[in-house]
Amino acid sequence: MPFILRGVRLLGVDSVMAPKAPRLAAWERLARDLDPALLDVIATEISLSEAVTAATDLMDGKVRGRIIVDVNR
Repeated sequence: MPFILRGVRLLGVDSVMAPKAPRLAAWERLARDLDPALLDVIATEISLSEAVTAATDLMDGKVRGRIIVDVNR
């Protein structure tokens, strides 16, 4: 690990080493429980030409949620 965490638990699905059945169950639960409309609230889609500006905003702490770079736009 390149960092030290004390008193912190990292919880999640190990999508690389977990057996296939638990991974499928986790993805099925996510597909069932997550409202797709919420993705529009937490994500912003940008073009590749906007990536440098977005990266600067990200480093300055001005970004909330996720940035999706559409390389075809």
